[in-house]
Amino acid sequence: MSNSASIQAGGLSFPYEDMPGYGEIIEIRDWLIWTRIPLPYRLDHVNVYLLRDGDGWAVIDTGIQTDEAIAVWEGLFAGPLAGKTITRVIITHFHPDHIGLAGWMCDKFDAELLTSYSTFMGSRVISLGGHERMTRHTFDFYLQHGMTEEVAGVVAIQGNEYLRRVSDLPMLYRRLLLADILDIGGRTFRVLTGDGHAPEMVMLYCEEEGMLFAADQVLEKISPNVSVFTGEPNGDPLGHFLRSLRYMRSELPGDLLVLPGHRRPFHGLHHRCAELEAHHEERCERIRKACKEGPQSAAALVPVLFPQKLDPHQMSFAFTETLAHVNRLVRRGELKTIATNGKFMTVTATEG
Repeated sequence: MSNSASIQAGGLSFPYEDMPGYGEIIEIRDWLIWTRIPLPYRLDHVNVYLLRDGDGWAVIDTGIQTDEAIAVWEGLFAGPLAGKTITRVIITHFHPDHIGLAGWMCDKFDAELLTSYSTFMGSRVISLGGHERMTRHTFDFYLQHGMTEEVAGVVAIQGNEYLRRVSDLPMLYRRLLLADILDIGGRTFRVLTGDGHAPEMVMLYCEEEGMLFAADQVLEKISPNVSVFTGEPNGDPLGHFLRSLRYMRSELPGDLLVLPGHRRPFHGLHHRCAELEAHHEERCERIRKACKEGPQSAAALVPVLFPQKLDPHQMSFAFTETLAHVNRLVRRGELKTIATNGKFMTVTATEG
């Protein structure tokens, strides 16, 4: 399948009007293939890119570990990718929709795994950790920020089920760090790392081709989830995310072809980074306004940012993203933290 109809929308341009169907491919260049793997969530797919690599192909991300995802991959290797072998598995970050089938893919092709230290160790900690202990910790985390026991119990158990959808990783990997240089098929790719959506998320920049494999750092239309990690409740992932966007605007050309982890490739990197910065500032303003009316827990602020009905999976992301905005405002001195009856933490607006 191929598609090359360039369209314009809101400051971005899209060289591909449609995305490949599951089991289909789009050949972006004769050395670069784009396909999609299904996800069992509202965001129903992840983008996967294959780059010619000597006698085989390097793959960027793999999709989540589900029977449906494996079936799509098996169909691809029996169909449009027949005869192609995978030389290297490059993983952008530790979220299961990106790393879930990395171990399966490495084992299938005896391929090398390349990723950041944060991704490799983060995924191993999740897979090796005691799930009962982790669930209890997550439950307590929600309670400490104003969620009821009934809701916290459901979200702690069901909301984080997706973390277990990861195949066993190889025991060995090659570490990727900021400013590393990769040669893939005779082309030079500089390793960049972003933060906020996931720690040390790997992106690949090919200056000669004018391309950026941006993972989930910059997506069209939607903002990547920016969430507080339950093990770092006072963390500032939103601050890290905004700093990464500013870095990309200052260090990278604005006319690159951005190849994201979800949805369509596009041109207009600087415009999209500015949109994302404005989006999060508007959400901070909503929280500031709510807190001027009186102390608020993070749980009480979730509907301010996410007024729609949320299932447990969505609530886990909505809650921790709301807290990310609260923590950013606390860091900026625009909110302050107080305790209510010693039960859970709340925030209120500072004067001025």
